[in-house]
Amino acid sequence: MEPYDYTRSTPQKDSDKKNYFIAALVVMGGLVAILGFLYFNERNERETLSSRTVAQQREIIKTNTKLDSISTQLDAKIAEIRMLGGNIDELMQLKTKLEIDKQNIINATEADIKKYEAKIKEYNVILAQKDKDIVKLREENGLLTTQNQELTTNNEGLKTEIEKTKQSYGDSLSTLKTNNKELTDKINIAAALKAQNVMVYAINSNGKQREKIKADKIDQIRIAFGLGDNALTEKNEKEIYVRVLDPSGAIISDMATGSGTFMYQNKEMIFTTKKDITYQGNGQQVDVIYKRGIPFKKGKHQIELFSEGVKIGEGTFEVRSGLF
Repeated sequence: MEPYDYTRSTPQKDSDKKNYFIAALVVMGGLVAILGFLYFNERNERETLSSRTVAQQREIIKTNTKLDSISTQLDAKIAEIRMLGGNIDELMQLKTKLEIDKQNIINATEADIKKYEAKIKEYNVILAQKDKDIVKLREENGLLTTQNQELTTNNEGLKTEIEKTKQSYGDSLSTLKTNNKELTDKINIAAALKAQNVMVYAINSNGKQREKIKADKIDQIRIAFGLGDNALTEKNEKEIYVRVLDPSGAIISDMATGSGTFMYQNKEMIFTTKKDITYQGNGQQVDVIYKRGIPFKKGKHQIELFSEGVKIGEGTFEVRSGLF
């Protein structure tokens, strides 16, 4: 008995295989049909999209060109208005908005492009208005230039007037100072001490006094005078400077015996001796004793008295005979 061959086909199996094959062909055919439909449909859509994008790109380029033109005009107007001294805040805000529009136009749809056309019209209206503003600013600046020229002229005139006024004021002040000094000098003179009845006496070594002065009898001299009553003179300490001039006009002085210098009419002068007193305003008498180390010369001597910058009196004495 022969063994059974399991690999051998049977009629039933052959039929099943055939059915499977047919089904597979049907499925594959369906897939091919679907793919074909999708392919042709996508192709048609791509062609339609490509055609629409080209048209849109043309509009985008056209719109962007208009925006660039507006941007150029806007920059020029900003520069001129700034130069004319106008307000550019609104234009700077507009420029910022315009730059944003120029960036966004790249991805614009067909509906967006129509909106941009409306924006461009608004931009042009604003630019036209700014042209009017510029004209007005130019006129105002022309007027300001004229006014500035007039103001400069007026200022020059004013400066001249000020200089004249200053000069006049300086002259008046100088005159006033001069007058004040003269008045002060007059007041000082009016209020000065007044030395009256200036007398000079010779005192010999024994202390005797003589009105007649002889050179060989003089040990010292006494200068005596009264001070007149003056209500303008302050009752306080006073320094009285005495100048003794010999017959040749030379000042008799010796620093060792109390001589020195004082100011009179802005000049330094030498005095022979001085006396400190307290002015009482009652006609008081003043004595000034001066002892000289050498004999006086023969001849007429001059006595000059000063106090507080004013010459208050003078007198003379004569040495009739002596060793010289």
